Amino acid sequence: MTFVVTESCIKCKYTDCVEVCPVDCFHEGPNFLVIDPDECIDCTLCEPECPVEAILSEDDLPDDQRHYLELNAELSRSWPVITEKKDAPADADEWAEVKDKLGLLER
Repeated sequence: MTFVVTESCIKCKYTDCVEVCPVDCFHEGPNFLVIDPDECIDCTLCEPECPVEAILSEDDLPDDQRHYLELNAELSRSWPVITEKKDAPADADEWAEVKDKLGLLER
């Protein structure tokens, strides 16, 4: 099992989660983070750190977010690892409650 970064992270990209990850399984894109499912050890440390609740256990993914499991796997193969917290985008709070953001994902 793995944890998955879901739609809520798009354009928010808070990085509180990366500092607590003991295996450095987070990867950073332009406006989204992903978890490498092959590296994730299911430790649960990252989930409570996300201020927008974008990180879910694979087993807890709602049907409308299941495709993020594949998306995390795909993008983690090409995006660089991130291990240190960075400032969130200046407008991150404005995007926190927005739904249907997949079309805004930058690759």
